Amino acid sequence: MNPLKSIGGTIVSGIVLAVLIVFILPDHIVVNKTQSLVIWLHVLSGITWIGLLYYFNFVQVPALGAAAADEGGPGGAGIAKYIAPRALWWFRWGALATWVTGAAYLYLIDMLHPAFTLGLMGDSPNPYATTIGVGAWLGTIMLFNVWVLIWPNQKKVLGMVEASAAEVAKAKNIAFLASRSNTLMSIPMVMSMIGSHHGWML
Repeated sequence: MNPLKSIGGTIVSGIVLAVLIVFILPDHIVVNKTQSLVIWLHVLSGITWIGLLYYFNFVQVPALGAAAADEGGPGGAGIAKYIAPRALWWFRWGALATWVTGAAYLYLIDMLHPAFTLGLMGDSPNPYATTIGVGAWLGTIMLFNVWVLIWPNQKKVLGMVEASAAEVAKAKNIAFLASRSNTLMSIPMVMSMIGSHHGWML
């Protein structure tokens, strides 16, 4: 069976290919395999999370708005019933996996506390801890928004939990603003994550 015919097969094949590449490379290329594995999982999770965040904000929300305005069109029921719940599953678990693997990486390199104190608690300022710490704090706020504001309210919007029309309208607004806030914060967050290795601005 062709592994590309299923998402599970595609993901497993991608992991196998990545592992083969690591084994083919000389040992001195991958110095710390545990740290490398964790940061790899962090980046993969982050791509999933932020990719879906951008999909919601750049594609789905405007498309649903256009569908609602199109009186003779098919409407957005198919997206709300079939696409949004699945996308939100990957979105919220991608967010959690991104945060956990990011925190694990900081722990492995003895930077968890310095990062969350923005590198200001030692004898001298720590530029790496400051830059990665800004990203870590933004990511933490964004994770809170996903699990405490976006997901519970989206369940009302999608009819997964009972809610009155007024509650649904309020839930739409809260989820929308939290999602837009995350989109806004994702820009300096990525700058900080990359900037920790390459300088604040690329």
